[in-house]
Amino acid sequence: MKIEIWSDIMCPFCYIGKRQLESALTEFPNDEFEIEWKSFQLDPTITPQSGKDVFTFLAERKGISVEESKEMHKGVTERAKSVGLDYNFDKAIISNSLEAHRIIQFAKTKNLGDEMEEIFFKAYFTEGRDLNDGPTLIELAVKSGLDQIQVLEVLKDQNLFLDNVKNDISEAQQIGVQGVPFFVFDRKYAVSGAQPVEAFVNTIKEVLK
Repeated sequence: MKIEIWSDIMCPFCYIGKRQLESALTEFPNDEFEIEWKSFQLDPTITPQSGKDVFTFLAERKGISVEESKEMHKGVTERAKSVGLDYNFDKAIISNSLEAHRIIQFAKTKNLGDEMEEIFFKAYFTEGRDLNDGPTLIELAVKSGLDQIQVLEVLKDQNLFLDNVKNDISEAQQIGVQGVPFFVFDRKYAVSGAQPVEAFVNTIKEVLK
């Protein structure tokens, strides 16, 4: 079964959804699954915001108070913890995810897409790494198993794998994706959002019928 996942590494629910899906897949030890990560940008216009924390950034974006923003993030942190993830929003550095997506597209050509997604998610939400920073991106990419020189070449040439990213985003628009994470199972069924494990299990059972 092929499972396509539209996701943005700046999306907290995408990391949670990844864990929920992984838990669901353990219910099918005798079945084979091919996971393909698809690029999506929640906000392609984001620029590095030196000195601004994510609480203030979201408050300004949504027109709410910083306290309300902190409360929203607290709820997400608790939900993440329920699936074994440790979110540290106080350390998160606002980033544009385009460069990371280009690296993920490159990683997919080496069958390392899932590894790269996991490393970027953890770097952003748990470790507070700066994904605007080239050397940081290279370090994380090498950690996934990619070649350092090749990753450097990808970052140097802004056009490398850019079409792959744009095509994924365009495809998402064509099939009506309103937000991420968005999971498509064998192009038959779709699950939108970080649904409970049971929702994924039931959908997989339907596809396998």
